[in-house]
Amino acid sequence: MSENYMFRQLFDRESCTYTYLLADTVSKEAVLIDPVIELSERDAGLVKELDLKLKYVINTHVHADHITGTGRLKKLVPGVKSVISANSGGEADMLVKDGDKIVFGCHSLEVAETPGHTEGCVTYINKEAGCAFTGDTLLVRGCGRTDFQGGSAKTLYKSVWSKILSLPEATVLYPAHDYKGQTATTVKEEKQFNPRLTKTEDEFITLMGNLNLAYPKKIDISLPANMVCGLHQLPDSMAGWV
Repeated sequence: MSENYMFRQLFDRESCTYTYLLADTVSKEAVLIDPVIELSERDAGLVKELDLKLKYVINTHVHADHITGTGRLKKLVPGVKSVISANSGGEADMLVKDGDKIVFGCHSLEVAETPGHTEGCVTYINKEAGCAFTGDTLLVRGCGRTDFQGGSAKTLYKSVWSKILSLPEATVLYPAHDYKGQTATTVKEEKQFNPRLTKTEDEFITLMGNLNLAYPKKIDISLPANMVCGLHQLPDSMAGWV
């Protein structure tokens, strides 16, 4: 772990989403990755408690299973900027592309475009800390579905092998979700043990095409809101939250 670097992994029980708080302990500048709207007060409270200056709220992609906390956090923490991939089609203060860097204090996250789960998925890589935040592109011993939001099994396979599993083998990978209680993995582990991504490309495409997964429960309320970073298009139950 690099010096002056703070890391917290937070969890939403309902959607099994991980939110990550990263900070420079000297400048106190911080970023949040993949927040959930119902837990915005928790996140803002932790930022205040630790005397951090929240600079960016970042999403790895336009989520379908929960509404992002970005809009709510912009109200709770004035001055914070929202970030999402330019290829997502979503709206944000900053639209990032492959190779861009998100700087907080003396630390930075490099943007790697990793489409396949959706057209706009990105992975955020902290080379100094030896870790990466993979969103739904690569999960612990799994990967995100590829049957909606412009998903493509062929594209996801290429993204994972060219942008994530090509990182140094000791790189720690933090996913956006886990449904079995696992919190992280490594490049080396996934190259050895991921039951989907260790298959050939053709085998992987066939497997993903035959999953027959259920329609995401919250997609119809999540997508419209998340396309505008949770700033509006919220359900009536969340009126006044942003």
